[in-house]
Amino acid sequence: MRELRLGDIIDDFCVKCRRLTNHAIVSLMNGAAAKVRCRTCYSDHDYRNEIAPPTKKELLKQKELYEAVLAGVAPAVAPMDEPGAEETPIIEAAAAPAPAPAKKKKAKGG
Repeated sequence: MRELRLGDIIDDFCVKCRRLTNHAIVSLMNGAAAKVRCRTCYSDHDYRNEIAPPTKKELLKQKELYEAVLAGVAPAVAPMDEPGAEETPIIEAAAAPAPAPAKKKKAKGG
Protein backbone atom coordinates (compact mmCIF):
# COMPACT_ATOMS: atom_id res chain seq x y z
CA MET A 1 0.00 0.00 0.00
CA ARG A 2 1.31 3.45 -0.83
CA GLU A 3 2.07 6.14 1.74
CA LEU A 4 -0.85 8.37 2.79
CA ARG A 5 -0.84 12.05 1.77
CA LEU A 6 -2.92 15.08 2.74
CA GLY A 7 -6.21 15.14 0.86
CA ASP A 8 -6.34 11.38 0.27
CA ILE A 9 -9.78 9.82 0.63
CA ILE A 10 -10.17 7.09 3.27
CA ASP A 11 -13.13 5.47 5.03
CA ASP A 12 -13.77 6.33 8.66
CA PHE A 13 -16.62 6.46 11.16
CA CYS A 14 -18.05 9.99 11.27
CA VAL A 15 -19.03 11.10 14.78
CA LYS A 16 -21.57 13.60 13.42
CA CYS A 17 -23.19 11.43 10.71
CA ARG A 18 -22.85 8.34 12.93
CA ARG A 19 -21.97 6.10 10.02
CA LEU A 20 -19.02 4.94 7.95
CA THR A 21 -18.35 7.53 5.22
CA ASN A 22 -15.59 8.85 2.97
CA HIS A 23 -13.17 11.24 4.66
CA ALA A 24 -10.33 13.45 3.42
CA ILE A 25 -7.08 13.43 5.38
CA VAL A 26 -6.51 16.82 7.03
CA SER A 27 -3.37 16.06 9.05
CA LEU A 28 -0.80 13.29 9.31
CA MET A 29 1.34 12.13 12.22
CA ASN A 30 4.16 9.62 11.75
CA GLY A 31 2.80 8.65 8.33
CA ALA A 32 -0.69 7.84 9.65
CA ALA A 33 -3.87 9.91 9.45
CA ALA A 34 -4.39 12.01 12.58
CA LYS A 35 -7.34 14.23 11.64
CA VAL A 36 -9.91 13.73 8.89
CA ARG A 37 -12.80 15.71 7.37
CA CYS A 38 -16.07 14.00 6.50
CA ARG A 39 -16.95 14.50 2.83
CA THR A 40 -20.67 14.28 3.64
CA CYS A 41 -21.11 16.77 6.51
CA TYR A 42 -17.65 18.48 6.39
CA SER A 43 -16.97 18.02 10.10
CA ASP A 44 -13.37 17.52 11.27
CA HIS A 45 -12.49 14.91 13.88
CA ASP A 46 -9.70 12.56 14.95
CA TYR A 47 -9.16 9.50 12.78
CA ARG A 48 -10.96 6.56 14.43
CA ASN A 49 -9.57 3.69 12.31
CA GLU A 50 -13.10 2.89 11.04
CA ILE A 51 -14.18 1.87 14.56
CA ALA A 52 -17.56 3.02 15.83
CA PRO A 53 -17.79 4.02 19.52
CA PRO A 54 -19.61 1.50 21.74
CA THR A 55 -23.37 1.85 22.05
CA LYS A 56 -25.06 2.68 25.35
CA LYS A 57 -26.27 -0.91 25.58
CA GLU A 58 -22.68 -2.20 25.24
CA LEU A 59 -21.44 0.27 27.87
CA LEU A 60 -24.18 -0.80 30.29
CA LYS A 61 -23.22 -4.46 29.80
CA GLN A 62 -19.54 -3.66 30.46
CA LYS A 63 -20.49 -1.77 33.63
CA GLU A 64 -22.55 -4.71 34.91
CA LEU A 65 -19.68 -7.14 34.24
CA TYR A 66 -17.20 -4.83 35.98
CA GLU A 67 -19.44 -4.53 39.06
CA ALA A 68 -19.88 -8.33 39.15
CA VAL A 69 -16.11 -8.79 39.18
CA LEU A 70 -15.70 -6.19 41.93
CA ALA A 71 -18.37 -7.88 44.05
CA GLY A 72 -16.43 -11.16 43.93
CA VAL A 73 -13.15 -9.61 45.09
CA ALA A 74 -12.51 -9.53 48.85
CA PRO A 75 -11.20 -6.20 50.15
CA ALA A 76 -7.56 -6.17 51.24
CA VAL A 77 -6.85 -5.91 54.95
CA ALA A 78 -4.76 -2.89 55.88
CA PRO A 79 -2.04 -3.36 58.57
CA MET A 80 -3.96 -1.06 60.97
CA ASP A 81 -7.09 -3.22 60.66
CA GLU A 82 -5.33 -6.35 61.89
CA PRO A 83 -6.10 -7.32 65.48
CA GLY A 84 -3.37 -6.39 67.95
CA ALA A 85 -1.90 -3.64 65.77
CA GLU A 86 -0.95 -0.53 67.72
CA GLU A 87 -2.21 2.79 66.53
CA THR A 88 0.51 5.38 66.24
CA PRO A 89 -0.23 8.99 65.44
CA ILE A 90 1.25 9.86 62.07
CA ILE A 91 1.54 13.59 62.52
CA GLU A 92 1.66 15.04 66.00
CA ALA A 93 3.33 18.31 65.09
CA ALA A 94 0.43 19.34 62.87
CA ALA A 95 -1.98 19.31 65.83
CA ALA A 96 0.06 21.79 67.90
CA PRO A 97 0.50 25.32 66.53
CA ALA A 98 4.05 26.34 65.71
CA PRO A 99 5.58 28.94 68.08
CA ALA A 100 5.80 32.47 66.72
CA PRO A 101 9.32 33.70 65.93
CA ALA A 102 10.84 36.06 68.50
CA LYS A 103 10.93 39.73 67.50
CA LYS A 104 14.25 41.49 67.52
CA LYS A 105 14.55 44.77 69.39
CA LYS A 106 15.94 47.69 67.50
CA ALA A 107 19.06 49.10 69.04
CA LYS A 108 18.93 52.82 69.69
CA GLY A 109 22.16 54.40 68.97
CA GLY A 110 23.56 57.49 67.62
